[in-house]
Amino acid sequence: MVYADPIRQEFASGLFYDQRGESFYLSPDKLQSDHAAVRFEREIRLFRAHCQAGAVLDVGCSTGAFLLSLQRQYPGDYSVFGTDVVAAAMEYAQQRGVQIIRGDFLDFSPGEAAFDAVTFWAVIEHLAEPKKFLHKAASLLKPGGICFVLVPNLRSLAVRILGSRYRYIMPDHLNYFTPATLKAFGASCAPFELIKLGSTHFNPIVILKDLRSKAGRVPDADRAQLLKKTTTWKQNRLLWPIKLLYSAAERFLGSLYLADNVVIVLQKRGPAGGDDCAHEP
Repeated sequence: MVYADPIRQEFASGLFYDQRGESFYLSPDKLQSDHAAVRFEREIRLFRAHCQAGAVLDVGCSTGAFLLSLQRQYPGDYSVFGTDVVAAAMEYAQQRGVQIIRGDFLDFSPGEAAFDAVTFWAVIEHLAEPKKFLHKAASLLKPGGICFVLVPNLRSLAVRILGSRYRYIMPDHLNYFTPATLKAFGASCAPFELIKLGSTHFNPIVILKDLRSKAGRVPDADRAQLLKKTTTWKQNRLLWPIKLLYSAAERFLGSLYLADNVVIVLQKRGPAGGDDCAHEP
């Protein structure tokens, strides 16, 4: 595991993200992309393989796109909760039906294990003390509950080609994981058992753009605009032959753990509660 040292206070406190609430997280391009039907299709497919119903807490929920998409596709199956450090994004999510938990996640105490699933989609890499968050998630899960962790892959094809020019090698990413170190990270939390390790997502457009650009942080507006473009392409039915080739390339890279992200699925030890979240057959 590679990590930043020292860590700037604005990253550790979450102030950096809260200050970008209106300009980035609530920008029209970002909202349109995040709430598109295809945006979280991989995460939802993975999630459904391990959790078919129950109470879900999304840590770093932003504007609630994952949770709202989950409810939209599987109405009645889930009760959804979110938490974040970006006040404006949480307000947006709450106005659309997400139950928001405010305050420091590490201080949250519902009195007993309350959730069937906890998700960290592209969150752990932003945290100064990621192990504390993982242990907190374990304490909030029912026995048999599931924890999902997805982070950028330091062993990805993109990193191998671009090195430090890759746009996701950035100051606010405080931790970097390979498949091996993410697996070890999951194993460091004794209440959990690892039930899946994988690699997912691939964006060749990012590689092409970063090859042509100078090193340095990509402006938020450019990131949001590219996300909007790629989301629009995915929704265009006329591009299905290209999408088939793209999907095949993504699956191939994933099989080699070279896709853009690496993901683990952890199950809290103990009997599963009813038929909600359980180890896939």
